[in-house]
Amino acid sequence: MFGSVVMGVKRDKFEKALEEKKSQLRARLDTDLPAEALKEMVQTYKKIVVNETGRNFPEDPIEQLWRGINAVFDSWFGQRAMTYRRLNNIPDTWGTAVNVVAMVFGNLGETSGTGVAFTRDPSTGERRFFGEFLINAQGEDVVAGIRTPLPIDAFKQKLPKAYRDLMAVYEKLEKHYSDMQDIEFTIQEGKLYMLQTRLGKRTAAAAMRIAVEMAREKLITKETALLRIDPVQLDQLLHPTIDPKAKVQIIAKGLPASPGAAIGKVVFNADEAQHMAERHERVILVRTETSPEDIHGMHAAEGILTARGGMTSHAAVVARGMGKCCVAGCGALHIDEERKFFTVGDVTVKEGDYITLDGSTGEVILGQVDLIQPELSGSFETLMGWADAARKLKVRANAETPEDARTARNFGAEGIGLCRTEHMFFEAERILAVREMILAEDAGRPPSGAGEDPADAARRLRAALPHHEGPAGHDPPARPAVARVPAQDRRRDRRGRPRGEHVDPRKLAQRGADLHEFNPMLGHRGCRLGITYPEIYEMQARAIFEAACDRWRRRRART
Repeated sequence: MFGSVVMGVKRDKFEKALEEKKSQLRARLDTDLPAEALKEMVQTYKKIVVNETGRNFPEDPIEQLWRGINAVFDSWFGQRAMTYRRLNNIPDTWGTAVNVVAMVFGNLGETSGTGVAFTRDPSTGERRFFGEFLINAQGEDVVAGIRTPLPIDAFKQKLPKAYRDLMAVYEKLEKHYSDMQDIEFTIQEGKLYMLQTRLGKRTAAAAMRIAVEMAREKLITKETALLRIDPVQLDQLLHPTIDPKAKVQIIAKGLPASPGAAIGKVVFNADEAQHMAERHERVILVRTETSPEDIHGMHAAEGILTARGGMTSHAAVVARGMGKCCVAGCGALHIDEERKFFTVGDVTVKEGDYITLDGSTGEVILGQVDLIQPELSGSFETLMGWADAARKLKVRANAETPEDARTARNFGAEGIGLCRTEHMFFEAERILAVREMILAEDAGRPPSGAGEDPADAARRLRAALPHHEGPAGHDPPARPAVARVPAQDRRRDRRGRPRGEHVDPRKLAQRGADLHEFNPMLGHRGCRLGITYPEIYEMQARAIFEAACDRWRRRRART
């Protein structure tokens, strides 16, 4: 840690040497290494420091202390710290501080240990003590994912007195702060020491449930519960999940560290993840374990997959805070970051290959699979009800189809504020007719009966009522698609005539010139198209009037 954090040596240099030693002695865990092997590793690490920095490792404790203090201050302007501040809107001027405290040791034998815990489940919000711990280990072993930890229930069995003390402390802390806490602790020879507590990062679904349940428990007010939810977090609730009907090839399973589903191309370092995302490619960041240096790649990735670490590891905690899907502690993965591939059994996945992650089950799936939209929880409806009671703004939606209107109403929108009817013409059954309309040379457009169908208008009105406002049209331009129709799309119109046959390219070029926009920022569309061809609006208006009359007749018949 000193070599990497203070002296700037890349952590993987030490990790590679340690893995080679464990492989040589056939040791599965670091703690399986005998004392003589550890002494050899000390000398190996010191040689790595000299080779990488040109300086000897400092032996004077006072020098180590001051260099450690300076490293903390210097880290404020490190790349990962600046990225974190940018993502969380933290001003550079705040600065940082250094606490110098006495050490406690969790690696003094079987009556010592360390752990990280949350006072409620950070993935679901369930009211239960949730955490992980390691016997005979230091805190870094848990949070850095160096070893895969045990669930907190196992701690209860191994050190019952320390566990009872921890339960009393966690309940006191949550009641004092009136919010879910993320706590770190160490047990040194049977005695519990609390290292820190802070507000716990959580998924959007967990934030909803925790806020609602704490309000019902009288820990906070309804108004405070509303303010606990970051509006940006609500987007997490709309992330897709894997379609249970999809055929999948599961190649590995890890810990479900952050829920949701993600599809992307495999990449093995944060910089490459960021570069590919900037090219609008979906990526999955695959690492042996993540560290704070990876934060920009984690932000750019659709999901994160790690071979080591638990539910409270760096990858898991950061992914949940970002709303990213994450599968951690997938021990079956053998990652070769230098040659850019990983293997699981006899399956090899190279950089650029697609995989799918299921953060709710921990499954790693080969290739791309179908996803579906999630259902919202009862906590969401409850919180939105409290928001309705407190809000002053009214909300209307953009909706062009009956399905859009129904979705908007289900989410609580009070009506349709913008309805762009041209979007309905993009459907496969209508686009050919729209192309015919563009090429028509008389006012009988469209010759095959394309346009606004009264049945469509009626369905949209039924979904949108009781509130509906009319169309508007001053958006950036979308030129009408005029091209030869593929053979598979050709069909006959309502009068039985062939549609979508080959069109003379010269005719297309001429029509394109005729419809060229004077101001491309407005475009020849919306109200301007209706001015050029008023029969289009006459057709749409008639469809809307007929749909409204039909709606009125149906309502009157029921009453």
